[in-house]
Amino acid sequence: MNLSRRALLLAAGAAALTPALPGVPGRAAAAGRDLQPYVSYWYPDSLPPGTPGAGITWRSLKTWSAAGDTDLAFNAASVPLAARFTPTPANTTARAGQARVQSLVSFGPTSGNPAQGAADADYYALTHWAYLDELVFWGGSSGEGLILAPNAPIVDAAHRHGVPVLGNVFLPPVAYGGRIQWTRDLVQKDATGHYPLAAQLVAVAAAHGFDGWFVNAETSGGDTALATAVLGFLEELKALGAAEGQRVTWYDAMTVTGSVGWQGALNNQNKTFFQAADSLFVDFRWSSSSLASSATTARQLGRSPYELWAGVDVEANGTNASVNWDAIVPADKAHVTSVGFYRPEWTRNHLPAGRTPGDFHHADDLFWTGSSLDPSQPATSAGWRAPALSVADRSTVGSLPFASAFNTGHGLRWYEEGEVTSDTAWNHLGLQDRLPSRRWVVRTAGHRPTVAFDFADAWRGGSSLLVTGALDAPTTLDLYATRLPLGADTVVELTHRTDAGSTSLELAVATAEPGAAGGAPPYTYISVPTTGGDGWQTSTVRLTGLSGTVHALGVRLAASTGPVSWRLGGLAVRDTTVTPDAPTDLRVTDADGGNLRFAWQGATGDVRHYELHRTLPDGTRRFLGGTCQTAFYAGGLTAEQGEAAAGFELRAVGELFTVSTPATTTHTW
Repeated sequence: MNLSRRALLLAAGAAALTPALPGVPGRAAAAGRDLQPYVSYWYPDSLPPGTPGAGITWRSLKTWSAAGDTDLAFNAASVPLAARFTPTPANTTARAGQARVQSLVSFGPTSGNPAQGAADADYYALTHWAYLDELVFWGGSSGEGLILAPNAPIVDAAHRHGVPVLGNVFLPPVAYGGRIQWTRDLVQKDATGHYPLAAQLVAVAAAHGFDGWFVNAETSGGDTALATAVLGFLEELKALGAAEGQRVTWYDAMTVTGSVGWQGALNNQNKTFFQAADSLFVDFRWSSSSLASSATTARQLGRSPYELWAGVDVEANGTNASVNWDAIVPADKAHVTSVGFYRPEWTRNHLPAGRTPGDFHHADDLFWTGSSLDPSQPATSAGWRAPALSVADRSTVGSLPFASAFNTGHGLRWYEEGEVTSDTAWNHLGLQDRLPSRRWVVRTAGHRPTVAFDFADAWRGGSSLLVTGALDAPTTLDLYATRLPLGADTVVELTHRTDAGSTSLELAVATAEPGAAGGAPPYTYISVPTTGGDGWQTSTVRLTGLSGTVHALGVRLAASTGPVSWRLGGLAVRDTTVTPDAPTDLRVTDADGGNLRFAWQGATGDVRHYELHRTLPDGTRRFLGGTCQTAFYAGGLTAEQGEAAAGFELRAVGELFTVSTPATTTHTW
């Protein structure tokens, strides 16, 4: 790989020179100890010479232990990896069982990256999980640390959508501060002939709740003996990780001679590493012929060619990148390999200053769905071949109860039942709901309305689904592909609001798959009772006369005489209502001025996440934050006038957004 490519590849490594992300809502610069928990990062063993820069902590993975990690409670993901199914493809070109998609994403700097979100809505709030099969938490630098554990909000959001997340082991080129000693540190053996840092990596992933490691050895200066040691390390890492349900992806860099030579192919120089891993990221220098030969080699090894991720660099040019798509996902024959996107957070980063969450999601929809913004009618002649054109989407909506408030994991305010309980911008992907996977399939004989996530108002969280336009014909919006069992007591609840114009509303329910790829679900339309008037309303629809399994859910809006602005703030499918038990033992575990660490005992039962509020002297509550963990940091708090002690309430929130009674505590100023 050439030097300019290396410079791009190491953009994450330069993160030590960039400002740290802002803290959680209300965080101020700490005057004393910094209690803010950050994402974890390490060197394998030996540390660089000198002293770390401001805000950087040098740590050795060799000496790490879960028991001694004071930030682990904030960094440990809690949402299990959900099972996924593949519905009938939304179009005739997307294929199931062939190419898959991996993304290498830098969500923030290596150091100074808050563990549980920040007071900023400008964030890469990835939502198109339906096309992803693996997410790599990209980053690392010679001046901060080389091994990164992904933060809990990202893992929790990915797991909710059935996507495994890998931490990153980055051994950088010498030109960018890499030291061959770090490679030797990683693969050192103990007295029994085992690789202790392989066991440490598996322990880190297990304690943090993520799914394995992306190993990228790019430091030159090695030899055949080192390559042999790296191979042994990789084999042990895979074997130990497999016992914990973890996986390993190897990056096409180090060869069997120990030198670094990016092949752009699976060949004799790297196939032993591929055999020791679950998959291989093929460097960007691939060609049509090298991918074809790589696929052949994979089959000869008894492996699937779709375990090869053909690297597609979108960091600089995004949807304007020049890509030989026919070499990876040809339209007229079987896909050759899978796709490995390098830095798709371009969809946020290329936007100018002042970008809004809505600007980001529009750009992100163009990346994943294509210029048509409708995966049922993808743009087949465009230069950018969006994943929706080639890859079948997946869903995790397979059991009851199911609910969504269309919360994308960031927002300009926080809403509860339509009321603002915090006017602070925020991001926290762990609070993201399961979102519609096909954005946006609109079926109408008239003009297509605009459909988008909107951040100007919400029922719960930070966003709602907004439909705007002149509805001159009945318009059906596909929402979810599902596998939900129907019972005698199954109901669907819709929380909705009409802001302009008027329209009648129907629930669209399909109890079978379409007859063929690209077909419309065989919907039954059920009138939704509404009360009229302004404001949010929740309508309950009984699925009378239907039986079996719900395969698809949507809504149909009737034609209107004028432009309509209509919001969907919540959707729930249930056969009973369950409220979680309250958490217990809420307490402040550490404090420095107005910077507080909280911990509690988790509630039993149906718990989706927890929400922490400040109780104010006037009797109102202010939302401080939410998390799926049983620990939380709130910073920059100050006493209200005449307040001797601050009061706090913590509630467990269930899958149907039912809320427990609170656990309470106080903190004396």
